Amino acid sequence: MWQEDKPDIDAHSSTQFVYNAHHSLALDMQRQRLPIFKNKNHIIYLLEKYQTLVLVGETGCGKSTQVPQYLLEAGWCADGKKIGITEPRRVAATSLANRVADEHNCILGTIVGYCIRFDDYTDETTKIKYMTEGILLRELMSDPLLTSYSVIILDEVHERTLLTDIIMGLLKKIIRKRKSLKIIVSSATVDAEELRDFFNVNTTKDSSKDSAIIMSVEGRLYPVDVFFLKEPVANYVNGVVDTVLKIHETEESGDILAFLTGLDEVDQAVSLLSEHAKLIKDGKQKLLPLPMYGSLPNAEQLKVFWRAAKDTRKVIVATNIAETSITIPNIVYVIDCGFVKIPWFEVETQTNSLVIVPVSKASADQRAGRAGRIRTGKAFRLYTEEAYAELFEATPPEMQRSDLAPAILQLKALGIDNVLRFNFPSAPPSKNLVTGLELLYALGAIDNNGDLTIPLGLTMAEMPLEPVLAKSLITSGEMGCSVEITTILAMLQVQNIFIQPGGGQAALKARIAHRKFEVEEGDLLTLLNVYTAYEQNKTPAWCQKHFLNHKALRRATEIRTQMHKMLKRLDISSTSCNGNIQQILKCLTAGLFPKAAYLHYTGVYRTVRGNKDLYIHPNSCLYTLQQPQWLLFCEILQTNKTYMKDLTVIQPEMLLEAAPHFYESTFIESV
Repeated sequence: MWQEDKPDIDAHSSTQFVYNAHHSLALDMQRQRLPIFKNKNHIIYLLEKYQTLVLVGETGCGKSTQVPQYLLEAGWCADGKKIGITEPRRVAATSLANRVADEHNCILGTIVGYCIRFDDYTDETTKIKYMTEGILLRELMSDPLLTSYSVIILDEVHERTLLTDIIMGLLKKIIRKRKSLKIIVSSATVDAEELRDFFNVNTTKDSSKDSAIIMSVEGRLYPVDVFFLKEPVANYVNGVVDTVLKIHETEESGDILAFLTGLDEVDQAVSLLSEHAKLIKDGKQKLLPLPMYGSLPNAEQLKVFWRAAKDTRKVIVATNIAETSITIPNIVYVIDCGFVKIPWFEVETQTNSLVIVPVSKASADQRAGRAGRIRTGKAFRLYTEEAYAELFEATPPEMQRSDLAPAILQLKALGIDNVLRFNFPSAPPSKNLVTGLELLYALGAIDNNGDLTIPLGLTMAEMPLEPVLAKSLITSGEMGCSVEITTILAMLQVQNIFIQPGGGQAALKARIAHRKFEVEEGDLLTLLNVYTAYEQNKTPAWCQKHFLNHKALRRATEIRTQMHKMLKRLDISSTSCNGNIQQILKCLTAGLFPKAAYLHYTGVYRTVRGNKDLYIHPNSCLYTLQQPQWLLFCEILQTNKTYMKDLTVIQPEMLLEAAPHFYESTFIESV
């Protein structure tokens, strides 16, 4: 789904992320050196005997790349059937497919392929298909029993994304009706009993009739010494930088992996470390700081896996993508900031925030374990031992802390009428479900009886977009501005469009360059201006001159093309309003009206429902302008303050026109 995580730039050409320590050997020898190889026959045996296999194994043990090949070799793709592997991250789906195609000595997109939101590298001969979870969900709409598959492998289940839980609930229904379908649930952490019990369809007390079983694959881990702070650190970004420098001065060779919460922090730390690296005297070991996060361009991602020169120590500063999704070579030291950024839904205000929270014990242990891959390692935790003892055992699944409107819409489209009784692996809070139903009703996607409306609700479900954005896109066809709305939505799907240098003269030049595109109507119209200007130039040199990310804009172009194809398929007219700003604003309001905020007399913004205090994000083009009275926001970011991102200035009458049933005119007129 487009809203689940933004596309990795050039994701289809991403590198292979599961590092193999035996990369100098022939591919067949490499495969045999992986820990999972000795379990090959046992895996085949268990899958023949049981319908569901819960496979637990450390990242890098080979389960994601080898198991599909074992099944292919054992004849599980006879009769034209496929093996499907779902991944929560696009970058994993693409890189794993590339690796397996290499090992299988075939062209990517033939026997081995992948399918993600905007790229389909499969054909009629494909037997092993890697895909994101949203793709499988879409396939379920046209093939409810997944009859084209013999085996479905759910990879990285420990991440417990919203889509993972929906798919698990649907697969549990399917395996009752289709006994020939086999399920492998693959996890890097030990929540195996819970998963086995969920998929076990044996209703008797006779355990010999169980339909699900657990198998653990031993990894190759060395001991890791864990160090805590005596006192909490005031600023964990600075704490990471200081700890890196201390390790570099006092510890023997070996690369460093440091965890931070998001790309802004990662870039800040890399920038600070790069300044320090310049000060290291000749003859001393050099320091090479590198960032790692999901939306990083492919060329930058590749650097993480390259072996540094003999006189150089690599420092990888990463988000939680490096916990389990990737394995980086030669890591001996890990620094854990102790926090993670996760989405969190507030029912009272109906807002989805990105919140920085303490990591769970499971995540902290996964992070520390990254240091023990090649020899005895060290993990430095930037928090006290007492703080560790108070951490939650695991991060709550997304299902229990998310806006459920997108999930409900998908389930309704799949024929699940009573979502309140749907068998989720972890039951979501009933108030979140009710709020999701209320939002879909306000958007016109469901009727008084909770049934999907035709055509509006069904069309919204077919769009891999957040429901509020889907409503705006559908409305744009009726209002004659679909070209502009498609452009804005495509631009919202990519990150880092504006290049922001760390400081000095370059930062000032960037600010002046960006101002040329900014308008008082807000960030979304500014994005439209950027794309319109880019479309006339499209050269890396032009982007460099205006401090714009060429790869991000190229990706936005690809997404925009796909959206236009989707509009044609859904019979929505593709027309331009020729720069009629009021028409564009009304169209955005038609979908985004639940995400409105007004300027309170105290000088802060507040949501109409729930009265939550909000602030304009410093990166917004509105940050330095006079505060407008009414705004629409696309995203909330919770740090030291609660910030609104991707803003649009509107008139209050637009809210009453778009959603008279949602807002009271007396309140809006009194503001």
